Amino acid sequence: MPKQNSIAGLPNLGPKSQRVMAGAGVTSVAQLRKLGAVAAYVMAKRSGTNVSLNLLWALEGALTGVHWQEVARVHRTSLLLALEEHERRV
Repeated sequence: MPKQNSIAGLPNLGPKSQRVMAGAGVTSVAQLRKLGAVAAYVMAKRSGTNVSLNLLWALEGALTGVHWQEVARVHRTSLLLALEEHERRV
């Protein structure tokens, strides 16, 4: 898979994140962008893989170009609320 199409080629993500996302059925950057960080994280979590919130921070950072630690510090509350809302709807 070309690097620009590879999830592992995004900032904050690497081969392990790519394997986790592939196990959840998310195999391309376009698919990840369409789903968004919260929905992709929920899919990874529901796939049976043991994932932490660090994956959510990394996914959001990959999609927005922000370092995952900055996401965790600045956007933590809004992402947790979005996650709670998403899990309530699905």
